[in-house]
Amino acid sequence: MKLRTKLLRRILKWRYKNLSDRQFIWLLSIVVGVMSGFGAVVIKNAVHLIQSLISAGKEIEYFNYLYFVFPAIGILLTVLFIKYILRKPIKHGIPSVLYAISRDNGQILRHNVFSSIIASSLTVGFGGSVGLEGPTVSTGAAMGSNLGRLLRLNYKQITLLLGCACAAAMSAIFKAPVAAIVFAIEVIMLDLTLTSMVPLLMASVSAILTSYLFLGQEVIYPYDVEIGFSMNQIHLYLIVGVLAGLTSAYFTRGYMKIASLFDKMKKKRMRWLVGGLALGALIFMFPSLYGEGYAEINSAMRGDYLYVFKETIFTFFEQNWIYALILIGITIFLKVIAASVTFGAGGVGGIFAPTLFMGSHLGLFFGVLISKFGVKNIEAGNYAVLGMSGLIAGVLHAPLTAIFLIADLTGGYKLFLPLMIVSTVSFLVVRIFERNSVYTIQLARSGDLITHDKDKAALKFMRIDDLIEKNFLTIHPGATLGELVKVIARSERNIFPVVDSENMLIGIVFLNDIRHIVFDHTKYEDTYIEDLMFMPEPIVLQSESMEDVAAKFHNCQHYNLPVLNDDGTYVGFVSRANVFSAYRKLVKDFSSEL
Repeated sequence: MKLRTKLLRRILKWRYKNLSDRQFIWLLSIVVGVMSGFGAVVIKNAVHLIQSLISAGKEIEYFNYLYFVFPAIGILLTVLFIKYILRKPIKHGIPSVLYAISRDNGQILRHNVFSSIIASSLTVGFGGSVGLEGPTVSTGAAMGSNLGRLLRLNYKQITLLLGCACAAAMSAIFKAPVAAIVFAIEVIMLDLTLTSMVPLLMASVSAILTSYLFLGQEVIYPYDVEIGFSMNQIHLYLIVGVLAGLTSAYFTRGYMKIASLFDKMKKKRMRWLVGGLALGALIFMFPSLYGEGYAEINSAMRGDYLYVFKETIFTFFEQNWIYALILIGITIFLKVIAASVTFGAGGVGGIFAPTLFMGSHLGLFFGVLISKFGVKNIEAGNYAVLGMSGLIAGVLHAPLTAIFLIADLTGGYKLFLPLMIVSTVSFLVVRIFERNSVYTIQLARSGDLITHDKDKAALKFMRIDDLIEKNFLTIHPGATLGELVKVIARSERNIFPVVDSENMLIGIVFLNDIRHIVFDHTKYEDTYIEDLMFMPEPIVLQSESMEDVAAKFHNCQHYNLPVLNDDGTYVGFVSRANVFSAYRKLVKDFSSEL
């Protein structure tokens, strides 16, 4: 411990002498990029290793029946790892990063550096119907957060490192450096200045180079666009966008509904049993729901709709395209359920892969359907690509991320304009039904969501406890005017809270209201405080958000408002001047360069 402290002091001393704050952040962004990239490599290889070990006995008769229990085994191992080895909960990837930024000063627990890798590898490796993107982002963010805390960085610098780590993780796992930067700005909701963009670029580039070194340079979903943008198909792009938006709304509501059902199960054993059995049954009936579904997505992009019959009990319908589309439609509907029960049972993963899966199959369904009804020059693979973009835009409420991510993932930049159309329409449609994404809906409900709105963001960061002034002298309602005069002589304020023996606020006395009698000695003994006080309106509760407090100041003319505990006991006052001053400082900090 002493050696580490001594080494850290030397590093910090060297840094203060040789590097400016900006240069130091640039250096750290590269370090975070490499670390996050390596984390993505580890998690990918771990899942591949587990899947290889599981499939080693595939030639054994009736081996496919084991896929009924594999996901439950993986989730059980995950639950046991969290309960008996880690002994701390693992919060879901990207929402946990957003919460850390908004409520925990950018601090993420150290165990997240490795715990998400292990837990998600077990979940997905054994067939959990979720992805690896969320845990990879969470791992990268934990690296950035803990590195920042170790090197004594301030909140703004740590938040920037979190953004760099998230961009780096996305860049490495998807091999999509441009989309990763857009993701950090749009989804992680960093308010970056032009100068702050440089660390983000450095992190994204260093991460993808690390990924290239270990995983190769091939895109995840290689796709050759034979027919690019067509003016004659604009109406079809619009329809895909609408369908994607509606499907995104179903995804969000279905996911939240199933999550609430599992939350009502108090015993984790029951959650695992119900979730494991449900997931096993779904995968046994529809094997395409197994794991991340990357192979199935690639099949959809090739326009291969008959793959849905592979290794299923529906092979006797194999040559019928109508039954194929029915199965694809059922699969789209069930993917949300499969992903949700994976989480509900105790699994750890991300929702990017399920979103891409549903989007590709939605596009495949639409493309095959209209081609069978005689629409010419239709490439079903094109619509699978567009469907992925539409679902990402709708589920994540991130149309820019969707456009650049799918273009990067597939190499399909010839479809850039259709991607823009579908993503925009999908986003507009889903906003009719859901104001928040899957990532932010719970944070928004609890009031912990930070947005790009600087006014709201500043108010989120403000704490009423930091603004309460307690130098107001109190007085009892049974006291006389003479006793109040003695209190006035010792006070620096012109407001006097009236509290009873239990410290309950029952009114206030405002000096300006009694100025006409304060020097009338004849009234000192027979004038009581209870006759002079009044109950102020409005009153602030200590548990209220600063948005509510600001609204109360806006709607009244008072310069000070009393603050009470939820039980009505008196705490102090909060002033309009202090609120405004703290607000201005935070807005300035948000807008300033590093």
